[in-house]
Amino acid sequence: FLSGILFNHEGPRRGYEFVTRKITSTVAQIKLGLTNELRLGNLDAKRDWGHAKDYVHAMYLMLQRDTPDDFVVATGETHTVREFCELAFGEVGLDYRDYVHTDERFLRPAEVDLLVGDATKARRELSWESKYTFRQLVSEMVQADLTLQSQSRQPVGLNN
Repeated sequence: FLSGILFNHEGPRRGYEFVTRKITSTVAQIKLGLTNELRLGNLDAKRDWGHAKDYVHAMYLMLQRDTPDDFVVATGETHTVREFCELAFGEVGLDYRDYVHTDERFLRPAEVDLLVGDATKARRELSWESKYTFRQLVSEMVQADLTLQSQSRQPVGLNN
């Protein structure tokens, strides 16, 4: 059997219920004057976020093997929700501190403070590596949401 343990893989098609897409879609809405705030839970939660395109490539490489095996796919680096906000708002020339508010409704009762993966085996045996940086990922997501939001007459995504 083959199994892949994929850490958070993100991109412009990520669902709005995930914090990354909630952030980027709301950044676009704020930039376009469609809303004026973003409410989030724990800004200090650390996650291992990678680009979905990189992870799909890893899955492809796994399927090319003659012998199935188990692999972890992850970047091996963590970033906080706060860092994600800082980069996303910075992408449109705004300071996240002017718009992001902590809301207890979005705090998870069983929050895991740190999620990070070790993809050493995937790098070694599949010659896999991430091509997208965290900064590139955030930028691509914000730009895609700016395009989407600017084409709509009303906010697209979750309403805080």
